[in-house]
Amino acid sequence: MSQQIRSIANHPPIRVIAITGCDGSGKSTLAASLVSHLSSQSSTELIYLGQSSGRIGQWIRSLPIIGAPFGRYLLAKSDRVHDRPASPPDNITTLVIYLLSHWRAYKFRRMLAKSQQGHLLITDRYPQAEVAGFRFDGPQLAKTVGGNCWVRALRKREQKLYQWMASYPPLLLIRLDIDEQTAHSRKHDHKIAALREKITVIPHLTFHGARILDLDGRKPASEILDESLRAIRASLSSSRV
Repeated sequence: MSQQIRSIANHPPIRVIAITGCDGSGKSTLAASLVSHLSSQSSTELIYLGQSSGRIGQWIRSLPIIGAPFGRYLLAKSDRVHDRPASPPDNITTLVIYLLSHWRAYKFRRMLAKSQQGHLLITDRYPQAEVAGFRFDGPQLAKTVGGNCWVRALRKREQKLYQWMASYPPLLLIRLDIDEQTAHSRKHDHKIAALREKITVIPHLTFHGARILDLDGRKPASEILDESLRAIRASLSSSRV
């Protein structure tokens, strides 16, 4: 389900290098390497911009007594939204998804503040408003249709939140390509159908007109790092002109 950005101000690129791609493409490895190399030249920080549902789910499941069953309950609810988007989510699921999106927006605001202070930010993932779904870093409630007034209101609010985030394109977005077999060999715990879906959708995202560097995630990490650093230095130089 595609989403168009309306009535949201367009901002110039911000001092952010975003890394995106399917799970298993090497995003985390590249992000850590970039921070390590660029920190000696300027204040550089890594920020994870995923919605963190997996990490939050792990924390919930670790809680005594109620943690495990409640964690399984939320996971089942989340999977239902992914797998059955034609069915509107219930009130609890809607609220959980909405709060996860606000958590992502909180991290995004922190990123903006640091960027305005002159820091260089490297982000693992980046929000977009073109295609719905957390799997693509888009608005999750927009995958669904219908629902009561509460569900429809939060869906609309979440959509505007993603449109606002997407209106701040990064200075450079590095997109790592990967095939599903390689991705699954690196991420055994991920469903291959979900990986396949990401591999199909992510290459077509424009991230609101951001400058995009497409790299092959199957190449040696050192080669990917060198190509990324060259593109980052060129982007930083042109932004000063």
